[in-house]
Amino acid sequence: MRTKTRRQRYDKKALTAKKYPISLCAINFRGDDNLGYLVRSAACFGAEYLYVIGHIPKRSVLKVTSGSLIDYVEIIQFSTPSEFLAHAQIEGIQVISGELAQMAEPITSYDFNFDRHISLVVGNEETGVPPEILQSGDVVYIPMPGIGYCLNTSQTANIMLYEAVSQYERNQTLVAQ
Repeated sequence: MRTKTRRQRYDKKALTAKKYPISLCAINFRGDDNLGYLVRSAACFGAEYLYVIGHIPKRSVLKVTSGSLIDYVEIIQFSTPSEFLAHAQIEGIQVISGELAQMAEPITSYDFNFDRHISLVVGNEETGVPPEILQSGDVVYIPMPGIGYCLNTSQTANIMLYEAVSQYERNQTLVAQ
């Protein structure tokens, strides 16, 4: 039986948890649950921020689907894609979108460059990533050899985060050797 609350366990782990120069960016999701799942993913993978272009659901909604990790990820809201891109340019953030697009390259062969902070962008469930964001950075896709052709947007973010963190860790190991 657990003797500590979830919050107590998170607070203890926060003392040694890693943070990476990686953030997520979500484009005005239709489903509020998806944003909560991104909060959870960002916290689990050590992403510093979650940028949201558009609507942010109530805290009570995000708390449930984030596994109560809402207090461990800084959420920054933007009204438009242009506003987010201006912030990314000022802060020197590299924008990498996950999208099924002509210019996209497989994430499995994409080489993340950690010379600066990166923001992994996932699009709206119906409309995807806006063209102005796609044109302002790199675009990757997740190869899917099965019958399906696309994942839920929060699942896409999970895979992108996992790949970015894995590459970061491999690069740090190589530098240390």
